[in-house]
Amino acid sequence: MNLYAMLILCLMLLLTLSVSAVTTVKSVDLQRYLGRWYQFAYFPNGFQPKDCALTTADYSIDKKGKIVVLNTCWKDKEGKIIKKQATGKAYPVDKSNAKLKVSFFWPFKGDYWIVKLADDYHYAVVSDPNQKYLWILTRKPELDKTSYQEINRFLVSGGWDISKLVISGSLK
Repeated sequence: MNLYAMLILCLMLLLTLSVSAVTTVKSVDLQRYLGRWYQFAYFPNGFQPKDCALTTADYSIDKKGKIVVLNTCWKDKEGKIIKKQATGKAYPVDKSNAKLKVSFFWPFKGDYWIVKLADDYHYAVVSDPNQKYLWILTRKPELDKTSYQEINRFLVSGGWDISKLVISGSLK
């Protein structure tokens, strides 16, 4: 092998190694994760309404032990007038409970990876293995600036393109 070919091979190897793989948090306590979450920010996508005054996700457990997901797009910031709702099911794919599969329409499933979670569960960052989708979820309609800056640093260091991030909640 000539020197030029070895140089190309080494460069390709270095580029492959520099791409960071998406990792999840070590574990999620599903009982603590259940309940209402507010969408604070997200990457726009083709399946989610873009003109919601407020977006919430409610997680509960059904009689069969599956996680029920109720996503609601509200016409008003107070969350009183429903514009659109979608109900789906989710299930953990490993014992960490940080990687889930979610389906709103059988047989289609999507990855729901919890990549960052506040110790007190006041915010969660959800993505997928390819960083195509992203949601910042909060327990209240607003998020404090310190937490938001911490999340942004995490996202930038992890390779997410935060220029695509649309803030839909309030920063306090």
